[in-house]
Amino acid sequence: MKIAFIGLGNMGAGMAANLVKAGHTVRAFDLSEVALGQAKANGCDTFPTAKEAVQGAEAVVSMLPNGGIVSRVFTTDVIGNAPQDAILMDCSTIDVATAREVEKAAADAGYAMVDAPVSGGIAAASGGTLTFMVGGSEEAFARAEPVLAAMGKAVIHAGSAGAGQAAKICNNMLLGIHMIGTCEAFTMAQKLGLDPQTFYDISSVSSGQNWSMTSYCPVPGVGPQSPADNGYKGGFATALMLKDLKLAMEAAESAGMETPLGAHAKALYEKFAEGHSDLDFSAIIKTL
Repeated sequence: MKIAFIGLGNMGAGMAANLVKAGHTVRAFDLSEVALGQAKANGCDTFPTAKEAVQGAEAVVSMLPNGGIVSRVFTTDVIGNAPQDAILMDCSTIDVATAREVEKAAADAGYAMVDAPVSGGIAAASGGTLTFMVGGSEEAFARAEPVLAAMGKAVIHAGSAGAGQAAKICNNMLLGIHMIGTCEAFTMAQKLGLDPQTFYDISSVSSGQNWSMTSYCPVPGVGPQSPADNGYKGGFATALMLKDLKLAMEAAESAGMETPLGAHAKALYEKFAEGHSDLDFSAIIKTL
């Protein structure tokens, strides 16, 4: 397929490269000349504007920083410039309301569109092992699934428009809470005289086991390779975790409910982000 890809940052670069590896023709655009150069080296065709990139495309994929940019790109550059039979996929993490507004604008213009935020981080984006949580109609999901599958290990239909974003922010709120709890447990274990590896060996096969411990351990040299083994560089930046927690709190407010642990996680990451926003979110263990 001819696939336009808009947004070639840390996540988008690897995703676009995997589409090329899967045999697709990728028409790439980003505001960064460096990102465009890397995309070209990865086998993408590059374009000076998003409008040019989407022309003639059979599918459009975006990975952008926030809802305002997503809304502007789709309403200004994609809708009306991409062929009307192109399937539109936004993989950014944004608020549910904006996702639904953009999908409605696309539908009103005759396009099929899904919101398809991801879980997995930079390594999974590069390795093609992302999980996609997809919101949209059954028909739109069926058309989007083969494209998304070329970039991930799991593509799950979450429900109607906006459901993908809802799943993503609920998942990442839980992840933020788990990571803080995991960091507290490891730190307390050490202060009580337990070796970190010994504690890992015990807790990883006990009731305290969780993904933050066994797949993404915040302690260097313990468990599988993780950003902790690289000075907390790479991975999922603290700034991005904070962004997702803020989205979760906005969603909770709109739903009329309280999330006390989610709110506390947001407050802790807000404080940690001051001076550490570029470090992996597991680096919050440094504050304990």
